[in-house]
This record gives sequence, C-alpha cells and structure tokens, in this order.
Amino acid sequence: MAPPLFLLLLSFFAATASSLTCTTQKVTDAANKLYSNCADLPALDSFLHWTHDPANASLAVAFVAALPSPGGWVSWGINPTGTGMAGAQVLAAYKAGGAVTVKTFDLKSYSDIVPGKLSFEVWGVRGEELNGTMRIFATVKVPEKEGSVNHVWQVGPSVAAGRLGKHEFGPANLNSKGTLSLNGAQTTDSGAVDPVTVKKNIHGILNAVSWGVLFPLGVIIARYLRTFPSADPAWFYLHVGCQVSAYAIGVAGWGTGMKLGSDSVGIEYSGHRNIGIALFCFATLQIFALFLRPMKDHKYRYIWNIYHHSVGYSIIILGIINIFRGFSILNPDKKWKSTYIVVIIALAAVALFLEVITWIVVLKRKSNKSTKTYDGYNNGENRQQPLNI
Repeated sequence: MAPPLFLLLLSFFAATASSLTCTTQKVTDAANKLYSNCADLPALDSFLHWTHDPANASLAVAFVAALPSPGGWVSWGINPTGTGMAGAQVLAAYKAGGAVTVKTFDLKSYSDIVPGKLSFEVWGVRGEELNGTMRIFATVKVPEKEGSVNHVWQVGPSVAAGRLGKHEFGPANLNSKGTLSLNGAQTTDSGAVDPVTVKKNIHGILNAVSWGVLFPLGVIIARYLRTFPSADPAWFYLHVGCQVSAYAIGVAGWGTGMKLGSDSVGIEYSGHRNIGIALFCFATLQIFALFLRPMKDHKYRYIWNIYHHSVGYSIIILGIINIFRGFSILNPDKKWKSTYIVVIIALAAVALFLEVITWIVVLKRKSNKSTKTYDGYNNGENRQQPLNI
C-alpha cells in the first residue's frame, strides 16, 4: 500500500505545483478558445493570457490573480503615458452581493482613485472567481502598429462600500508593472522608471548626501581639526561650508519629500515624514546659530555652545535613522544601502582615529603644562579645551 499511496501523494503535489503556471490554467475567451499567449507575471502570484488582433487593433485579455483575502480585489490595466500606476487605465474586480463586479478606473493620479471611463475602448468585460483566484476578462483597443504596451497589475485586501481598500506597499506591490509584447515574444519588466519613482530616488539621494554624509563630515571637521594650530582658520571655513551645503541640499530633499506626500494622498509614512520635518527645523536652527553666535568671552557663550552641539548631534542621529527608514520605503537595490553603510562606517572610523589622536595631543599638552592651549580661533589666546565641540 505504501508505494501506491506515495505515488498518489506525489502526483497530487506535482499537479498542484504545475497549476501555478499560466500554461496549465487553460483559460478560454468568450468564444471558448484558448488565448494565443500567456505569461507568469513576476509579482503578486498573477498570470496574464492574451490574444492580439492586428486587424482591428484589439487585445483580448484574461488576468488571473490570487486574492490576498476573501474580501479582496484584483486589478489589471494599461498605462498609455507612463510605466507606473499614475495614468493607468485599469479594470478592477471584486465580489459584491455574491457576484463578481468589474469596474473601470482612470487613474489620473495617486490621489484620484475613483471609478471612471477609460481613455480607450473596452468591451466584453466580465469577472469570475475560481478556487481562491479572481479573473478579469476584457477586450481593449490598443494603438495600431504598436508592438508592446506598458501594463500594471495589483491586488488589495478589502473593499468597503464599493471603494477599493489600500493595497500593501511591499516590493511585490511596487514592482507589479512591466512591458507586454503584443505578439507574445516576451513579457518583461519595462526597464524604465516611472516619474514618481524618479522623484523618490532624487529625494533619497539628496537627503542621504545632506543629513547622512555632509552634516557628520562637518561635525568631524569642527571637533577634531581645530585641535591642530596649522588648521586654523581653515577648519572653521570647511565646517561652515559643509553645514551650509548640507542645509541647502537637505532643504531641496525635504521639499521633494513634501511634494511627494502631497501628490500621494492615502499613502502615508508618518514616522519618516515627522522625522524629516524635525530635521528641517533643527537644521534651520543651526543656520540661525551661525548669525547669533556670541563672542567667546561673552557670559552666555557656554549656553550657545550647549545649544549648538546638542542640535548638531541630534541632526546626525535623526538623519541616519531617517535615511534607513527611507531605504525600507523605497526598497532600492541592496548595493545602495550597502554603499551607504560603508560610507557611515568609514566616517565613524575616521572620527574614532581622530578622537584618539586628539586625546594624545591634549594629554601631551597637559603633561608639558603648556600655558598656550590652542582654542581654534586666535592661535591660543583665551584658553579653551579642544573637546568642547
């Protein structure tokens, strides 16, 4: 009995595994004919079957996707103007009142997700549910003499009063787009980057360079180079140059982030946003500190020092935390996160090395009982310990 039972179980699991490919689904069109082409889409456990008719520039499609939850929705569409969600002409299916409903959406922007007429002709629209999957059938008009179209697909967990619930924003959801070859030669990732992703990349690069590199570098310059008389006054101008440049770049990055937020209604990263606003406020305080700095012999100078140093170190800590939050949101190639980690480690190693050197210099001066401690401003007058930064 064991061998037959084993073979039966083996054949069952083999059949189950093979059913997860488009070629074993045997999906047919309205005329009960198999579609000419099919593809296992690279994200969200989804599949597409299609037949292109060049004679009337039409594309008959059947989109199949696993529901993320029993009350969820699935969607597929074509983007005639870009490669992402914004601008896509979408068909979305969900179950309502025991029957599958398919609605059309003209997604003019991320903030405008309501049913609307598509920008091209569509007919033969219907939907069905089968074994935990939802299927969308339709025929759409495509541009004549075009060999491919940009398509997108998505799944969501819920529908409330006819409104699609927000989908997840994991790597699979963000990568559910590609180029569909109408003749079936190839279905691939489009390779192009949509405008929103470009803005996200610019936002990330600006902020990584500002809060994550230039600000820490400016602090390192001020804390350690001032110990050496030969670095005066170059260290001060380098410090100011780094911090002012970091502020300018950071403001640009902050502005792109606020613009992304305003253009993405319903998509919120509250922690990342709040830290970004705090960084902008602290950095602005640091810029004002440059103009409000008392003279060294002023009785309130020590209060200014506490304020300046505390805000500066807070910027570094919050900046690095927010950069890694940004990595988790943007999900770039691993090499970018690894590169930034290497940069941070290098800055930390330089700071540790200079910390050791600085203490050696300070202790040596104390052992020699020097009365001309260099204070970083006027070659030794008005004694000041070098580690007050």
